[in-house]
Amino acid sequence: MSSTTPACPQCTLENTYPDGSNFVCADCGFEWPQSDAGTAEDDADAVVKDSNGQVLQDGDAVVLIKDLKVKGSSTVLKMGTKVKSIRLVGGDHEVDCKMEGGSFMLKACFLKKA
Repeated sequence: MSSTTPACPQCTLENTYPDGSNFVCADCGFEWPQSDAGTAEDDADAVVKDSNGQVLQDGDAVVLIKDLKVKGSSTVLKMGTKVKSIRLVGGDHEVDCKMEGGSFMLKACFLKKA
């Protein structure tokens, strides 16, 4: 069965089976939608949208829509700062960019396309 169904994302055991539109783990009882199978590998291919819903692409220029405090630092990225040549990456901070203060990973919900 493990060749056609993915391993359980919660307990990582391969004793899973399809049930309607979900996969079910027989060991721990965890259920997840079949459409989510393999999303970890597809994160880099996911569509990234800015705060206004416009699709972002590598190389786009964006503007910060609010002041952002940099974690672990006293630096603040100011609202209205323009960032050129962004790079899209997987994960919850999907935008990688270089600015005056260094290199940063930002969430697309705090950006708008310039």
